[in-house]
Amino acid sequence: MTAVPLIFEAPRRGRPPRHLADLDPAERRAAVADLGERPFRADQLSRHYFGRLEDDVTRMTDVPTAARHRLAEALLPPLLTLVRNVDCDGGATRKTLWRGADGTLIESVLMRYPDRVTMCVSSQAGCGMACPFCATGQGGLTRNLSTAEIVEQVVAGARWLARGEVAGGPGRVSNVVFMGMGEPLANYGRVLSAVRRLTDPAPDGLGLSQRSVTVSTVGLVPAIHRLAGEGLAVTLAVSLHAPDDELRDTLVPVNTRWKVAEVLDAAWGYVGATGRRVSIEYAMIRDVNDQPWRAELLAQQLRGRLVHVNLIPLNPTPGSRWDASTPAAQEEFVRRLVDRGVATTVRDTRGREIAGACGQLAAVDPSPLS
Repeated sequence: MTAVPLIFEAPRRGRPPRHLADLDPAERRAAVADLGERPFRADQLSRHYFGRLEDDVTRMTDVPTAARHRLAEALLPPLLTLVRNVDCDGGATRKTLWRGADGTLIESVLMRYPDRVTMCVSSQAGCGMACPFCATGQGGLTRNLSTAEIVEQVVAGARWLARGEVAGGPGRVSNVVFMGMGEPLANYGRVLSAVRRLTDPAPDGLGLSQRSVTVSTVGLVPAIHRLAGEGLAVTLAVSLHAPDDELRDTLVPVNTRWKVAEVLDAAWGYVGATGRRVSIEYAMIRDVNDQPWRAELLAQQLRGRLVHVNLIPLNPTPGSRWDASTPAAQEEFVRRLVDRGVATTVRDTRGREIAGACGQLAAVDPSPLS
């Protein structure tokens, strides 16, 4: 398989401590043995972390006290410190600001619906893709997140739900979308490992269905091909935002390297390898990419494919010169796609009022000294 180009490697601000969730089950047992403990202790730790969502080492009473603290220090170190939670939608949407061990800031969003709970997680601190309508992209890239830092965002949300700390009473995470801060496929190895931790059966992982996990990308073609060969059933979401190269070169700068046709060919390869429908993400920007002729061109490119278009009303970001499409323009865009046989929906803009919607995550700490 072709490796992801090195130009997308993140700068290193700090190396997060090694954590249980960074390791697969065999690696955990080896790490425990290296500490002089019996390997089955790794299974006990995994059961507490992934199965019971435990974050208090004193409650891991099936592990002897001396071993408990030694193992927890080595394999369950603090990764993310809660800076603040901001809720909206009556508490059903929660944006969380986290601080990593090196001071790096990231955000995640929990969204509770009547039939599911979705966690939107970050894979990088910041983003290097530089899409001009996205607050995260405009802030630049700080570093890649570790596998465990990604997983911990979901585990934290699962804890809150299990403990009834989210409006609606006790619940569980059912879906995970890699649509927070960062370009997931630019942090390929750690994102892939995080997907496996999230979907491995308990107690090795959280036991989510692979089909309930969505990995988004702006179109890193070699990484899409690589993902198609992993034997996973996750959904691939391609952030297209324009059907023509002239405009997409501006909206999604990576398009200057991999053009629309190459990105879509890679997506169809993913469909062929997995049988999974691809989601095409398309931010609706007034008088920029919402013209009827662009809807026609997009329909021509997608017609007859196993694909679904997710139109996203542009969310406001500080300093942006662009606005969301008018309702009339959006309705016409949808009509032209649907009339040509392309399944299309308009995304619910959950979290907009707390800057937690698509393209708004910027991880700004309102109280740096806290």
